[in-house]
Amino acid sequence: MARNRRKRKSGTLIPEVTLTPLIDTALTLLIIFMVTSPMLNNSIKIDLPKGKVQEDKGTQQELIVFIDKQEKIFLNGTAVSKAQLNEQLKQKLAAQPKPVIIKGDRNVGYGYIFEIVDEVKLIPGVSHVALASQKAA
Repeated sequence: MARNRRKRKSGTLIPEVTLTPLIDTALTLLIIFMVTSPMLNNSIKIDLPKGKVQEDKGTQQELIVFIDKQEKIFLNGTAVSKAQLNEQLKQKLAAQPKPVIIKGDRNVGYGYIFEIVDEVKLIPGVSHVALASQKAA
């Protein structure tokens, strides 16, 4: 009988892992990413032209080309040159055709933006090219 009691006592000792520190760490990281992600999206400062209509947010994953007031080109937030823009768009559009949205600063000349639009139109896989604007207040 004394033997059975010892077995039960030793058998009930199961080491447990507490999940509280893991959950605290995960929630802290989630909060950090939630706070910093909007800052990453607003890293390119572009003053879009104002229009009477608000642009629709597409359901597809579009490719966005930013042109800032110093005429620097960014593809989805990454700085590229004109030649790199064409190559990267060809790579991204090889799998499936997608629309390309061009967000040009209002201080950039129309001719420069037209050059970019014209080059993007020639890339195979571009379903259409759109120029972005923001609704006038």
